[in-house]
Amino acid sequence: MFKSFVSFVLFFSASFTAFGAHPKIARDLEGVDPTSTVDVIIQYKQAPTAAHHHKVLTRGGQFKRDLSVIKAGHYAVPASALGELANDPEVVAISPDRQVQGALSTAKYTINADKAFYSGFDGTGIGVAVIDSGIISSKDFNLKYSTQSRIVYSESFNGSSATDQYGHGTHVAGIIGGNSASAGEDSTHYWGIAQNANLINLRVLDQSGLGTDSQVIAAIQRAIQLKAQYNIRVINLSLGRPVAVSYQLDPLCQAVEQAWKAGITVVVAAGNFGRLDVGGTAGYGTITAPGNDPYVITVGAMNMKGTTTRIDDVLASYSSKGPTGIDHIVKPDLVAPGNLIASVRAPGSTLDGLFPQNQVSAGGSTPAYFRLSGTSMAAPMVSGTAALMLQQDSTLTPDQVKARLMKTATKSFPAFSTATDPLTGINYTSEYDIFTIGAGYLDAWAALNNTDRATAPALSPSATFNASTNTVSVVLPSGVIWGTGVIWGTGIVWGTNVFVNGTGLVWGSGVIWGTSNTPSATGIIWGTGIIWGTGVVWGDTASVAPYGEQ
Repeated sequence: MFKSFVSFVLFFSASFTAFGAHPKIARDLEGVDPTSTVDVIIQYKQAPTAAHHHKVLTRGGQFKRDLSVIKAGHYAVPASALGELANDPEVVAISPDRQVQGALSTAKYTINADKAFYSGFDGTGIGVAVIDSGIISSKDFNLKYSTQSRIVYSESFNGSSATDQYGHGTHVAGIIGGNSASAGEDSTHYWGIAQNANLINLRVLDQSGLGTDSQVIAAIQRAIQLKAQYNIRVINLSLGRPVAVSYQLDPLCQAVEQAWKAGITVVVAAGNFGRLDVGGTAGYGTITAPGNDPYVITVGAMNMKGTTTRIDDVLASYSSKGPTGIDHIVKPDLVAPGNLIASVRAPGSTLDGLFPQNQVSAGGSTPAYFRLSGTSMAAPMVSGTAALMLQQDSTLTPDQVKARLMKTATKSFPAFSTATDPLTGINYTSEYDIFTIGAGYLDAWAALNNTDRATAPALSPSATFNASTNTVSVVLPSGVIWGTGVIWGTGIVWGTNVFVNGTGLVWGSGVIWGTSNTPSATGIIWGTGIIWGTGVVWGDTASVAPYGEQ
């Protein structure tokens, strides 16, 4: 599982094969053996029909799954036929079916979720789709004082069973909507954020925490189809993979955009590669897909230091940092507790077997809870909060949820902090800027008390690099809410402390890496041809930090 720490690297694409050179064929198909068969996602100008499938079949291919939500299909195709298929004017892009794998007790006080519960907000009536490794049956997912499960729908897109064999999806679901019943029917210690929300279990990760693009896209497609039936208003994606192409062409990103446009708030883990220091970049540029999409809410992780107050909280050094690869989108959007989070345990699962010391006993002889760390654990904090907001006001759009969460996030941070890896003793220093903490630290109660209503899209802005001055500035998309008056001014949303001069200039000569740092740092992050990763799609759990950090 942890081999992925060393296997994902930033690299420049140097030379292309006949396949990789075609503008419609993804670069990470470069070097494919022309005699092999590859699993690919083919995106078309329209939802594929039998005629489109037939063109693939006549070239020796096989149709495997409909992905019409992004006007695409999943196919097994002889590599030798890729160029010919790409020449079809109906084809928009061909990409590999990349592999994916899976990124509470004090947290609820830290983000003020306890105030929400005591004011009557518990997620009742809201459906949250957990696209992950599955969810086990547990009394923590029942209606309080009942045997009726709040897991109202289950389906597997990776294997025959939708139960959790890895242990990640259950943990994530517990953070969103666990009710602490395993610790005692009246216990509140292991509450999730929205203790009465309904859970839609869509399994895409196997017992090793691995899945593929097509499986995740199919699950997103199903969530959209089931939206009305189960009132699905939130999707949680505590998974991701390296950024391989622009979000505008990435099929995974296109799928989350379709969910967003269908009225579902999509929350994504930022990734756990904040310690990745390639070319002196100090972990910048490591946000994972689909967290690189400007529509979704991308969440980084904070370390609560085991207390209920925010005063001593610091950024988790493993939390991935922006800007995003290729498009340079400003991410993450905000941060939430993610270090050493206790949530529902999946007995006998892979993670449970690997880290028995992480089991937490409460209310019985058999440990019912489990500790994990990562941005995988931070994302469901935001998903649960979104469910509370939608319970309070069902008319909120995904853009309005995102905007309120970002504006009300706490913006008081130190200039920098140091964290220690308990296994290696290595210290990691983090600076607090727009690419590490986004708009700030999640505050559920503040978000519930905000009444601002955005009337335009809440797309995350992009950043641009000026090579002559070696500075970076934020570029606001046209037609979005940021910067449109006092309510959504950039200083209000992100806080002036994350800017160098408060006017949109970030990363001047004195921060992280500017004029005093190596040319390789600027070249890797701001280079026009970069791709980072090996072309593998993985869930955020690939680098989950089971031991957390001090």
